[in-house]
Amino acid sequence: MTDATHDTPDYEAVPQGAVIVGAIPDQPSRVLTEAARYARLFGAPLIIAHVDVTRFITYEDPDGYVHSAPIDMDIASGEGQLTSVKDAAASVLADVAVDWTVSQLVGDPAMAIKQLAERSHARLIVVGTRRRGFGESIREFFTGSVAARLAHRQSRPVLVVPLEEPAADDEALWPEG
Repeated sequence: MTDATHDTPDYEAVPQGAVIVGAIPDQPSRVLTEAARYARLFGAPLIIAHVDVTRFITYEDPDGYVHSAPIDMDIASGEGQLTSVKDAAASVLADVAVDWTVSQLVGDPAMAIKQLAERSHARLIVVGTRRRGFGESIREFFTGSVAARLAHRQSRPVLVVPLEEPAADDEALWPEG
């Protein structure tokens, strides 16, 4: 098992044929566990991708290195989130027989994960659902879910892992307004 963090992985450093899992702080361990299970089944490495949405890409060098800049000058929150994701991965995957690495990406989560999947020739992308709630419903209304955007913008299979009890058949998923 490895724990390497890349601001944006270059073409040679990215494990090939990997399973990629999108990770956020305080995400239920079930998402990482499922991703690790599929990585073991495929005999593939696991890339844990955290996307810092507080940074954006300014330009990309020909060798693949991406330069980024913060939207907000307080970059400590992004670093704290990455540390949280790394700590969770180390805890959840401590006894799991799979090679794994953590990659820090920047920008739009769906686009960043899509680009990582292309560079790594990923076999599978794993993401969790978002918690239900008014704020999340509004966010998804305007931006769309990461899972849906990945499913429509690239050709690899996307596994969506529920984070909580499913909504009842008659429960409204969108707030009425």
